[in-house]
Amino acid sequence: MPSDHRQSLNWLLQQFQPLPGKPDILYGLRTLLVVSGPIAVGFITGHPAASTIAVMGAMFVGMVDTGGAYRQKATVMLAATIGVTVALLIANLVSSNLWLAIPTTFLVMFIAGLAGLFGTIAGTVSLVTSTMFIVSLAKFASFPDLSTVFLQCALCLAGGVWAMVLSLGLWVLRPYTPAIEAASSCYATLSKFLQMASEIPLTLEERQKWAEQFLQGQDSVIQDLTSARSVWGAVWTGRETADLRGNQLLVLIEDVNQITNSVVALVELLAIASSRPLFHQQLHREIQQVLEASATGLQILSDALAKGKNVVRLGDIDRAIEALEYQWQVIHSQVLNQASLAHADDYADLVSIGKIVASLKALAEQIHTDAEIATDLQRGERRSIAQLNIYPPIEPQRSSIIDTLRNNLTFNSVIFRHALRLALIVTTAQLVALLLQVPTGYWVTLTAVVALKPNFGGTSQTTVQRVIGTTLGGIFGICLVILIHNPVAILVCLLILLVTAMSVRSLSYGIFITLLTPAVILLLNMTSQGGWEIGVLRIVDSLIGGILALLGSYLLFPSWERSQLPAQLATTIRSNLAYFQQVAASYINPEQKCSTETIRNLRHQAALENANAAAAAQRLFSEPRHVRGEVEPIAMLILYIRAFFSSVTTLAEHQQKFSGEYQFADFQRFTDAIVQILENLANALEQGNPPLALPRLDIYIEAIHNDIEQLHITRISELATNPGSVTSTRQAVREQTPVSTQLDRIAHEMKCLHCAIDRLQASLHERVQPVSSSSKR
Repeated sequence: MPSDHRQSLNWLLQQFQPLPGKPDILYGLRTLLVVSGPIAVGFITGHPAASTIAVMGAMFVGMVDTGGAYRQKATVMLAATIGVTVALLIANLVSSNLWLAIPTTFLVMFIAGLAGLFGTIAGTVSLVTSTMFIVSLAKFASFPDLSTVFLQCALCLAGGVWAMVLSLGLWVLRPYTPAIEAASSCYATLSKFLQMASEIPLTLEERQKWAEQFLQGQDSVIQDLTSARSVWGAVWTGRETADLRGNQLLVLIEDVNQITNSVVALVELLAIASSRPLFHQQLHREIQQVLEASATGLQILSDALAKGKNVVRLGDIDRAIEALEYQWQVIHSQVLNQASLAHADDYADLVSIGKIVASLKALAEQIHTDAEIATDLQRGERRSIAQLNIYPPIEPQRSSIIDTLRNNLTFNSVIFRHALRLALIVTTAQLVALLLQVPTGYWVTLTAVVALKPNFGGTSQTTVQRVIGTTLGGIFGICLVILIHNPVAILVCLLILLVTAMSVRSLSYGIFITLLTPAVILLLNMTSQGGWEIGVLRIVDSLIGGILALLGSYLLFPSWERSQLPAQLATTIRSNLAYFQQVAASYINPEQKCSTETIRNLRHQAALENANAAAAAQRLFSEPRHVRGEVEPIAMLILYIRAFFSSVTTLAEHQQKFSGEYQFADFQRFTDAIVQILENLANALEQGNPPLALPRLDIYIEAIHNDIEQLHITRISELATNPGSVTSTRQAVREQTPVSTQLDRIAHEMKCLHCAIDRLQASLHERVQPVSSSSKR
């Protein structure tokens, strides 16, 4: 298969690649109850057709239940209940007049598009509200009399309340459940992250692909950690202090952050040591076993939290640590007795591997501590560890609704352009469907509503997933209609498809649509609204809606990621710079140790910006080739920004055991040069100029190398005369060897970042130059 075709196939398969995690079967079953309740009431009362509106209201309100604290879910679901009811009412009021329905559609879609200004949750509520409006305008709105309208609104409201009852019914009995589940999810994701760390390849060729998966795993941990902090804050909102259980949960959540940092630093050390014979030949197996046992221990801890177990057994970690310590002592004794220790490089390798062993032991101790806290949490017992270093999550400052709207009612706003684009495309589709009296024309409109995103990359991805998923699901649904005629069998298939679709909704939109489409076709056939032809109409309508979405995103006020990405990259670089400056300051002035909370917040912000930059780059890669331009410098830039973050995290972890008694003479000048470089690179991205020439980092690195080599030589001499001696040189070697290694890596990362930005700016200049020349002609 040609490489272009292979890349296209891989890209297509990626659209249906599920996210890490397990299907949410409980959510699928709850959705089944949400739908079944109104249907059952309709059949019992003899009005099955009227129950359709209640089913729609219940299902749409249930779709905004994306987790979180009960208070958060109650607020969102109440807003959705009111929203879909009002949408139904408006659709009824304007449906009888075409020239009133069309401008109302434009206004509703425009407001729905602007909702994205207030976050993902507001965007989700606006999506179901606008969807209810479109469906109501086509299927339910007839406005025969006010009593019928009010009855429909009452049914819709009842459906929404029914969905809320099913989702929030356990609020009073189990108020802490969402926070415990969020913590459990964090540890499950962390377990997978640590498992990836245990699989680090030993060769550079294999490590690049592995590094991409490792970084994705790190992003998943950060996302779950951010969500867990939000849930914890919502559960204890309005309370002056958290109770015992709240403090224990907060410690568990924040320890996820600490373990993540330890793993990032550990992988840095492993990547450096992996090329050394001492590591490869004698310790690799034991280190891998400790990492695998730790990953398993974290999963056991996650399961214990989720299932309420009050005993967490981690014996495998202890046995793996014992085997590692034994092997390390053997190697340590052998190396110290060999003549090869006369070389400083050999001693440096020994120190680096000793640091890895110490880090693994600290990681095992941390997991044991968290297991004890989890046990106390389930038993309701108190332990002193639960009162240490508790930093409640900081709530971000938000602008008022009026200020946010005022600042974005301009064509410079991406969301404003998206809202206008959405309103124009949907209104056009709705007008065509109404004028031509297309039976299922609202499917065209719904596809456009769902597929249109603020950027072309997001639109193209959603469109591909929806159109291909609808096509595959439509074909499957047609086959079911043709082959199955027994009503009971059809009902069973419908229920299985619905539960499975809703269970995987959070993992893969493409798979969700593929399973939901045949369920919709079967449901419509059960209500005598067509045969297998309904599946063909569904496929055709989705294709037309997808084409409209793509054309609108490409032609109407496009927001190309290429123009947005430099600002995001500059923000990312500055976030990592702030993190580096704080960590460097803790080395330069160790007597004035920086606040742990300050470093934690800066690290978390840098990690979020790194994930945002990676997501923006992925959106860029989905844009047309003639728009996105050269992507290799951007991929290189993202890679080395994240490598720099890992190096700084390693320094931050090492600093916790840094006494400050010995300092590299050129450390201050080196850090000043790094700050200068990163500021210059961020400015170059913002201003569109080539970066300034790099300062001579090699001068500082060479001086630091000389210092560390002299320390190693001195220590080797001490070992030759007194092998068991504990001196200040020994302490300096243990402290400064890891620092020297990371400064080497940071210097290399600066050169790669500079090269990537220089190439990026050059490619942008080349793209602008032909346009300028042609305009002059």
